[in-house]
Amino acid sequence: MQLPTYDDVKAASARLEGHAHRTPVLRSATADTRWGAQFFFKCENFQRMGAFKFRGAFNALARFDAAQRRAGAIAFSSGNHAQAVALSARLLGMPAVIVMPQDAPAAKLAATREYGAEVVLYDRFTEDREAITRQLAAERGMTLIPPYDHPDVIAGQGTAAKELIEEAGALDYLYVCCGGGGLTSGSALAARALAPECKIYGVEPEAGNDGQQSLRAGRIVRIDTPQTIADGAQTQYLGNYTFAIIRRDVDDIVTATDAQLVAGMRFFAERMKMVVEPTGCLAFAAACAASEAQTLPKNARVGVIVSGGNVDLARYAALLATG
Repeated sequence: MQLPTYDDVKAASARLEGHAHRTPVLRSATADTRWGAQFFFKCENFQRMGAFKFRGAFNALARFDAAQRRAGAIAFSSGNHAQAVALSARLLGMPAVIVMPQDAPAAKLAATREYGAEVVLYDRFTEDREAITRQLAAERGMTLIPPYDHPDVIAGQGTAAKELIEEAGALDYLYVCCGGGGLTSGSALAARALAPECKIYGVEPEAGNDGQQSLRAGRIVRIDTPQTIADGAQTQYLGNYTFAIIRRDVDDIVTATDAQLVAGMRFFAERMKMVVEPTGCLAFAAACAASEAQTLPKNARVGVIVSGGNVDLARYAALLATG
């Protein structure tokens, strides 16, 4: 197994030029004052299709040969990777099939279809999405692009952290949401190359800490589908590529509660005037918790990747009303 490197991240960055948005790095004086650090928010909620996933999907599909482009791409996803593959396929002129859970947010289902992909639904609690997808791929001759455990996907996701550090300068800490580990491992490749002293933390929902357990055990730990509002991080296990990079390059994996995610959503809405989905609040929630526990040094330079903003508005309003 040949792991991707920072050179692959740089190549992905060149491939994405003119296709992915170079999303803004925002500051918040309120956040800096309240938590005693210097926060740099990489706002991937402003990325094409509303999440960082576009980076990895486009990078992977852009590397298809002519035969692969004719047959098209197939993927399984709870939503953001689905939209990313669907949009990337449309931009590159190829068909796409996406296997999605029946309970995926309505906005994500609708957007995936609007981007032109065929959507195949499954029950995430009783059916195996990977088995369904692999069978369809074999039947149709399509190329499977998994949501995180793929070198080209990892390299593409790493471009977000690359841009963050290029704009903000060297960081003391970098917090990144962690589902299957694609963004976390890609970010680690970039951070280790551009800010070698930076401490890197992946952040999972408290109910779905398979990555944390894996890091502690030194092997990939599988769990049942977690019950959490962070639907983008309802993964059951890390990938082989992502775990290898995380184990080598990431300092630790920590967790955040659903209540902390709602608090993060409210902060982003009230103080920074932006919509962020629950999963997109994982990194900020953990950074705030570290500050409150006094494990984050005063005035530390803290990078926070805000991973996405794709949330059904009715659900968004209901979640904010619970806090």
